[in-house]
Amino acid sequence: MCPDIVVEARGLVKSYNGIPAVKGINFVIKARECVGFLGPNGAGKTTTVKMIYCFLPLTAGELYVLGLDARHHQRAIKAQLGVVPQEDNLDPELTVKENLLLYASYFDLPSKVARQRAEELIAFIDLQEKADTRVEELSGGMKRRLAIARALLNNPKLLILDEPTTGLDPEARRLIWEKLRQLKERGVTLLLTTHYMEEAAYLCDRLLIMNEGRILAEGSPGKLVSQHIGQEVIELAPVKERWAEKITSALASKLTGYQLVGETLFLYTNDGRGIWQEMRKRHQYLHHQILRPATLEDVFLKLAGRGLTR
Repeated sequence: MCPDIVVEARGLVKSYNGIPAVKGINFVIKARECVGFLGPNGAGKTTTVKMIYCFLPLTAGELYVLGLDARHHQRAIKAQLGVVPQEDNLDPELTVKENLLLYASYFDLPSKVARQRAEELIAFIDLQEKADTRVEELSGGMKRRLAIARALLNNPKLLILDEPTTGLDPEARRLIWEKLRQLKERGVTLLLTTHYMEEAAYLCDRLLIMNEGRILAEGSPGKLVSQHIGQEVIELAPVKERWAEKITSALASKLTGYQLVGETLFLYTNDGRGIWQEMRKRHQYLHHQILRPATLEDVFLKLAGRGLTR
């Protein structure tokens, strides 16, 4: 395996009681990248990362992490990873500093080194004033920042974050993003799962969009938008399916695709202004007519959504 490759999966499969949750996927994560697994709940992204950090055994296929076979070298792999799980598993009765020192003992760090690392990381996550505060008294955002600090104690070669900002308010989410961006600038390889499109666009160099256990698309956020949507999106509502078919058929040569979600028709195009003006003249009965730039959310709706689509 190339030394610049941190994770490589070939035909990776995970099944539960014979039912596949991950269905033969292939991907590579390179050093110093931030790679995101994007998808709805149940897409298989959390199952995939749990196999990477050796929490779940793979059912079939091959998986190499830091050059080691995940089937046979789980202990050696875990020693080189930092993991921020989706669930809060901090010790609520210990203080911020005590949580870090306890976790450092699992890696046999000398006491002096552990204290130094704990102090450095408490400063990094801006919790100096809370160092002697018990975890149960912290806000949700502070707890997530502490979980990230804990995952960095062993200077990991790969930091894995499973939905790192789920349930946080916008300000707390932004603080987490800023800390992860700083880690990227330091050259830390990051792997995260998320269902927040804005988070994926802000943090990730490359995305793997998953649904129903498969990878539907891969690329940078900008490339995915350009490839699957185009430059602009027009939203029209309310639109019934029969009218959606007529509208899209008449505009076929000007569209890169479309998606009907409920009674909202999304038209994907590189000629948004011209089509939008035409729609306003011909379909004045539509109460909702918007022209806007294309986003990752549009990519996700097109690839993982249901209903009339192209």
